[in-house]
Amino acid sequence: MGGGADPGAQARVGERGVPTWRERYRELGPRRFARWLLLKRVGRLPVRALDALMARSSLVGTPILFDPRAFRCAAELEAAWPAIRRELDAVLETRAQLPAFHEIQPDQYRINPDRRWNVFFFEGLGRRSRRNRALCPETARALDRVAGVELAFFSILAPGLHIPRHSGITKALIRCHLGLKVPRDAGKCFMQIGRERFHWEEGRAVVFDDTHPHEVWNDTDEERVVLLVDVERPMRWPGRLAWRSVRALLRASPFVRDGWRNQRDWEERIAARQ
Repeated sequence: MGGGADPGAQARVGERGVPTWRERYRELGPRRFARWLLLKRVGRLPVRALDALMARSSLVGTPILFDPRAFRCAAELEAAWPAIRRELDAVLETRAQLPAFHEIQPDQYRINPDRRWNVFFFEGLGRRSRRNRALCPETARALDRVAGVELAFFSILAPGLHIPRHSGITKALIRCHLGLKVPRDAGKCFMQIGRERFHWEEGRAVVFDDTHPHEVWNDTDEERVVLLVDVERPMRWPGRLAWRSVRALLRASPFVRDGWRNQRDWEERIAARQ
């Protein structure tokens, strides 16, 4: 996540010539905004120092790729994957109505501006989509069985799509991908993260640290779908305390507020058509 600044953002300022949080976020992107917010609201402690603290507090080490067997989320999601796949298939019947990622989180436009990366959100940083969870009750139940879920959505990549290099914003979270729909030529559909490369398998989970720069290729003529889930990194108390502070700031930021406003607006538009 993240990217370059919006050239026109500096001209869009709040009252008395001071940029609002939303304008600052649009100018900086999520990662640089998080760093700015912490510098402004938590003294001179930069994001990197907090990440280093959370890494030192990690109870599962700091590899790029984790052993999925060490995480309950992987086992729970793999056990539920047939039901989750059935619910995904129902969602994909209305594929044309699904929002592009950047229509929910505008910063994703910096990574991929077209409409071929679609999403179906379940929850994020304490907020839930009641509509989407009701449409996918087995998926919702599987997520509820996992402690520490902070983000969950179906991530749908169209054939031939490339997502350029980007990275997550905090070491406090560990990312899990449950393969749901994988092209038959799986060797041409993969993620490169740091020095590691992996391919998805249907019904299997991959667990990794998304703060390392990563990019995705789908060089096939079929779509790829995963259930993307971010869970809290198991940490000792200094890391957990740092994450509580970062989480509170993120929840108050446009990064979350804009995203959930856009999600709500999309749900209302869909409801109006039915």
